[in-house]
Amino acid sequence: MANMDRYGRGWNTKTLWVLALLGIAYNSLVYYRPTLTGENNVDAIIGVILGLYICSHPAANFVDLLFLGRGGRRQFSSKRSIILWLMLNTIVLLIGWLAIFVGTTRLIGRAD
Repeated sequence: MANMDRYGRGWNTKTLWVLALLGIAYNSLVYYRPTLTGENNVDAIIGVILGLYICSHPAANFVDLLFLGRGGRRQFSSKRSIILWLMLNTIVLLIGWLAIFVGTTRLIGRAD
């Protein structure tokens, strides 16, 4: 349990990878299919909610790291590991933002 913060929530890389794959899958499906559910508004709402959920994990990790200060950095064995952790969080955050952008664009872009 060395990977746990003070709130009992682990900074789990597996969760981040799953969220990244989920976001990539949504964005890919929306790109290749005109509609997922048959309703453009429903597809848009799914994208925005999914994007917000995906973004919430890396955002929470960044906030934890900022507020925990030195204590939060102790769990990393080297500067390389913290850099890789920050890069993974940034990538997942960007994927979530893309899902939000795609969902919002679908919501306001088409008048079916």
